[in-house]
Amino acid sequence: MPQTLDTLYDLRSLPFDDIIDVRSPSEYAEDHIPGAISLPVLSDEERARVGTIYVQQDPFLARKIGAALVARNAAAHIEGPLTGKSGGWRPLIYCWRGGQRSGSFTMILKQIGWRADTVDGGYKAYRRMVVKALYDTPLPSRVVLLNGGTGTAKTRLLTHLARQGAQVIDLEGLACHRGSLFGEIDGGQPSQKAFESRLAAELVRLDPDRPVFVEAESSRVGALNLPPVLWKAMREAQQVRLSAPIDARVTHLVAEYQDYVKDPEALDRTLQRLVPYHGHKQVDAWQSLAAAGALSALTRALITRHYDPRYTRISGEASHDPLHLRDLSDETLDRCASGLIRKYDG
Repeated sequence: MPQTLDTLYDLRSLPFDDIIDVRSPSEYAEDHIPGAISLPVLSDEERARVGTIYVQQDPFLARKIGAALVARNAAAHIEGPLTGKSGGWRPLIYCWRGGQRSGSFTMILKQIGWRADTVDGGYKAYRRMVVKALYDTPLPSRVVLLNGGTGTAKTRLLTHLARQGAQVIDLEGLACHRGSLFGEIDGGQPSQKAFESRLAAELVRLDPDRPVFVEAESSRVGALNLPPVLWKAMREAQQVRLSAPIDARVTHLVAEYQDYVKDPEALDRTLQRLVPYHGHKQVDAWQSLAAAGALSALTRALITRHYDPRYTRISGEASHDPLHLRDLSDETLDRCASGLIRKYDG
């Protein structure tokens, strides 16, 4: 019997060993249930071919060709990725709407003896639950926001908090972007839907009786929008405002952005994007520092001339708890994390 899901918590509680996504590779790439394994019963090309035949020629012929392709691909999966599964294996299978693709594959697996089942409504039902969690339902935990100027090691502090058992959401990690002009990461960002799926999976794990630490961001992380439920909670959150000596910030940033050190052309292109804010003369000077390999001097200039003034304007006089770090060593961040947990999560 298809599994009916009302909330994302239902998905976590189901007694299945694996979640199988049988949609095409491009559908899976755009978004999927976190942790789902991609075993497409139709490739992108096969799906397009069957759809064209269905619309332009004959629905019966399309179903016949589709069935043959599904059977052929199912056989490849059974003889390949599924060959080592035991007789008690329980997969949960979904397609776009919970229709023929997931139904056909599930029927084949059941005939073998595996206890397979489908998601009622398929991916579309799952996506509705994600939207409900991120757009319509208040965040389950109160947020403690880690604010502070560029280079104050907020993301590293989140890691130390998590290691000590605190609840954290690493938005930059989920978005595959470091949240600044220089934030692009190799591999690019996920789609908006995939980002929201990752975020929703994090929210489901939260203990509502405990706070969650989140790094301050704008309403966008790179090209991705923060969903309104989270953005509202962040704007209303209690803030911890970090500060650190500029020498420590420079050292931290040079170490964190080694990808730009190794790609001078990318650094030059990114600096060029600052022309509307600082003019050609200033940006030319910064590009000269980059070309000379004076990365510490360049980083210091960007902090003092670009990032800190912008941060001061944006942060304004918002209420916050100040926290000055004498340095940004792992030992200092570890002590800082312990103190934050005692204060906000004790």
